[in-house]
Amino acid sequence: MAMGRYSRVDGKKSSGYGLTITIVLVVSLSLVGAWMFMSSWSAPTEAIHFSPSQTTNDVEATTTKTDFTNEEASKSEEKEVVTESNEEKPDPESSGEEKKQDEEKKEFEDKNGEGDRKDGEGEKDTEPESDETKQKEKTQVEESSEENKSEDGNKTEENNTEENTEKKTEGETEENTEKSKDVFPSGDQAEITKESSTGSGAWSTQLVESQNEKKTQVSSIKWKVCNVTAGPDYIPCLDNWQAIRKLARKHYEHRERHCPEEAPSCLVPLPEGYKRSIKWPKSREKIWYNNVPHMKLAEVKGHQNWVKMSGEYLTFPGGGTQFKNGALHYIDFLQESYPDIAWGNRTRVILDVGCGVASFGGYLFDRDVLALSFAPKDEHEAQVQFALERGIPAMSNVMGTKRLPFPGSVFDLIHCARCRVPWHIEGGKLLLELNRALRPGGFFVWSATPVYRKTEEDVGIWKAMSKLTKAMCWELKTIKKDELNEVSAAVYQKPMSNECYNQRSQSEPPLCKDSDDQNAAWNVPLEACMHKVTEDSTKRGAVWPERWPQRVETAPQWLESQEGVYGKPAPEDFTADHERWKTIVSKSYLNGMGIDWSYVRNVMDMRAVYGGFAAALKDLKLWVMNVVPIDSPDTLPIIYERGLFGIYHDWCESFSTYPRTYDLLHADHLFSSLKKRCNLVSVIAEVDRILRPQGTFIVRDDMETIGEIEKMVKSLQWDVSKTQSKDGEGVLAVQKSWWRPTEVETITSAIAKAGEV
Repeated sequence: MAMGRYSRVDGKKSSGYGLTITIVLVVSLSLVGAWMFMSSWSAPTEAIHFSPSQTTNDVEATTTKTDFTNEEASKSEEKEVVTESNEEKPDPESSGEEKKQDEEKKEFEDKNGEGDRKDGEGEKDTEPESDETKQKEKTQVEESSEENKSEDGNKTEENNTEENTEKKTEGETEENTEKSKDVFPSGDQAEITKESSTGSGAWSTQLVESQNEKKTQVSSIKWKVCNVTAGPDYIPCLDNWQAIRKLARKHYEHRERHCPEEAPSCLVPLPEGYKRSIKWPKSREKIWYNNVPHMKLAEVKGHQNWVKMSGEYLTFPGGGTQFKNGALHYIDFLQESYPDIAWGNRTRVILDVGCGVASFGGYLFDRDVLALSFAPKDEHEAQVQFALERGIPAMSNVMGTKRLPFPGSVFDLIHCARCRVPWHIEGGKLLLELNRALRPGGFFVWSATPVYRKTEEDVGIWKAMSKLTKAMCWELKTIKKDELNEVSAAVYQKPMSNECYNQRSQSEPPLCKDSDDQNAAWNVPLEACMHKVTEDSTKRGAVWPERWPQRVETAPQWLESQEGVYGKPAPEDFTADHERWKTIVSKSYLNGMGIDWSYVRNVMDMRAVYGGFAAALKDLKLWVMNVVPIDSPDTLPIIYERGLFGIYHDWCESFSTYPRTYDLLHADHLFSSLKKRCNLVSVIAEVDRILRPQGTFIVRDDMETIGEIEKMVKSLQWDVSKTQSKDGEGVLAVQKSWWRPTEVETITSAIAKAGEV
């Protein structure tokens, strides 16, 4: 029966066994040939030229090292070879292995600085972000450059390209900031993750080569102490004698910023006998003499109760030239003279010009007022340094030839108590600069001698000031005399509409051109003109901010029509940023960093956006200098609107402050942007210059940048107190040590000749 069945191959009966065998063999060979033909047709041509062993070696040379066992890795390679050779749909097991390898590749990219995007977000998310940044707020670079262009008319195409590049860079940085805004909201729960090594066979990658070179450069840093004429008080952009000796002095050009061509990378020495600063509020009354070892002010201003020597301390009775009997009495006198000033309510953020040792600003804290004081680095030796050592906000600056580094229309009140500024000369150019910075409806308080003395010079100045302020449409609200201190104060108010400007019989001082941006302030020359007041209620300046403290948590109404820095509508952006920093500060910084906040008084946010970090610290006994880098979106007006203050700055240059003046520096995604155009070693040297020994430095950035910064601060022998990472983002907290190197580097530009100091 079986034989009969097999004999029916061709449909006919066979009578011979041999014939049956022959037919079976022919059919079998035909089927085998067909199968081989089909297999050859379906395989890719590349597979034909490789033996299985060759393919396996190639796979091994390009596979990322993992934690799999050797057996699992071997199985993975075999399955990959089969799939490659047959081009068939892989089985589920093979798909799982490929998925694991894709995940490992993604992990490799994350570990090397390319993984700061959240899961599910890729390059197609980045493209629109770059477009969106074109619609966002201008940077200070753009505003100031456009303003200088309108004045000079000689802007080059190269600079335009650089600005666009910097703007794009900031857009990318802000995108990363938004995506990482929830990093470590629960404080210490995130642990340090270990990076997995990668294998690339005999060939290196550009990524590995570049990272190794950076590590070599960082590890090879040889720090030296600066040898300069100013010694422990060195401020690179104010002590550039190479530039100063070439300058005219009529308009105080020699007191303005003139930075050396190459930012110094040496470390400023400590004064002999330097100690950790006295805590606030005791520091308001006394500081260690050895920390600021200068006697001149105590000798010439002691009788006015500025500062006195008392053993190992310098003491501050709280007086000043115009308030010998104490700043608090003078502060209350001004309030009584014109109650609408309303310290700590309507008036929250003020500017104190020619501040001396800043006792006026120091005691305004008792009235819930934030005063930013400034004075030049001049013959009043170390006055700003005294203020900062006391824990009072101050900076070195001068009313010279350039605009102050603040936006327009931001200060609630500007104060000048015998500040020695000739407001009335040259068309009132300097007073018009205060008009730019003063908020519409804001007050100018002037208690200098022309207000109350009757000498020929004082009377002449008063007449000139009266004519000028009237032409500026400032209304003289009151002149009152302080019987105790035997001085008088005049209170002026800036108009809140353009009605007076439009009705003037003469156009002196003139109105600024419509193209003149009042917010452009970085290296912009002064002009003797006035900006019109904004009357549109949907724009900034037309409406007075909310009363303090409501204003710190309230998004300004004029933000409603704008797009926020992080891509959302601006009010939502503002609120999200505020809540984010409240969470980070409360759950991480205050409890998880090991910081002794009783020693923290002077704080700087090196890259503020909306001022959320400073707002989250508002209930502590400290103040925050909010710095908006010139290549970041210009959000500084928003910070002032919240009842906080700040300044524009370029971190490729030195900051206008004395060494050892801040207790805590905070940098959120600053350095990853900065390293594209600055020497990070010089920036870290600047961080060392302005941070006090035992002060805290907190950096939030991508992990590659965190790694670079960590190596630099370790080379300074600083103590790393916290390192955390999550989703390609990291946080680094370190404490500055007392270490100074032994080798010395002479900074030629900072060496004064005999008789120059």
